[in-house]
Amino acid sequence: MPELPEVETVRRGLDPVLTGHRIVRAQVNRPDLRWPFPPNMAGRLTGRRVQALRRRSKYILADLDGGESLLVHLGMSGRILVSGDPLGAFVHDHPAPERHDHVVLDIDSGARITFNDPRRFGAMDLLATATADSHPLLARLGPEPLGNTFHEAHLVAAMKGRRTPVKSALLDQRIVAGLGNIYVCEALYRSRISPLRGAGAISEARLGTLTGAIREVLQDAIVAGGSSLRDFRRADGELGYFQHSFDVYGREGKPCRTPGCAGTIRRVVQAGRSTFYCTACQR
Repeated sequence: MPELPEVETVRRGLDPVLTGHRIVRAQVNRPDLRWPFPPNMAGRLTGRRVQALRRRSKYILADLDGGESLLVHLGMSGRILVSGDPLGAFVHDHPAPERHDHVVLDIDSGARITFNDPRRFGAMDLLATATADSHPLLARLGPEPLGNTFHEAHLVAAMKGRRTPVKSALLDQRIVAGLGNIYVCEALYRSRISPLRGAGAISEARLGTLTGAIREVLQDAIVAGGSSLRDFRRADGELGYFQHSFDVYGREGKPCRTPGCAGTIRRVVQAGRSTFYCTACQR
């Protein structure tokens, strides 16, 4: 499932195509994805101007001039592709419709935005912009890891007294929003913390290092356009490249990249998810 860097990459790709532009036609080709679409979604989108495009955790929100926001979640296989952009950033002509093109938005500039989702684990909803933070999908989210409210003091307080492994704690979206399996593994490696260590047993100093590592790995991944492992594509249809920079994720049995470390990367399963770490330098 796309994590924060992938979603932010898509948001940045969509921003110049959507923000300030009007949706001249919305086409909804089925009644639902993971959940039913809101009533009359096509009618409520048609004619609306996008005032801002933002991200909250792994969700994209398009704020519309009618006081509503379109919430989008990519799910496991969802892709948002842009075609026919006259600005030249997206040189693809409008492609022939595909079987899993579930929502299509025609923009006043001539661009077209297509949401394609073969597995239909994605989601869309319309919600009041003024009360968006209270939406059930957003209300319990923790701070954004690249925002000012995520800092060492927050992480220290959130981890205090927790016996759960730090890897599992970081995947709790109530502690920090947007982190997923890949980037938690990579951040723990950069901070030399074992994913098996109890969250409450990590010193404040090491949690401070972890805070910086989380920010750093997310920023590096965004610059690389995210990670493409299976279905993820950027808004221009291209792959992300951060998967070529993984230090531990997917590298089971390979040597650790830390200079002077003789360890190898091990894979274990935690809460049904693969965890990768160096058995020697992550303690």
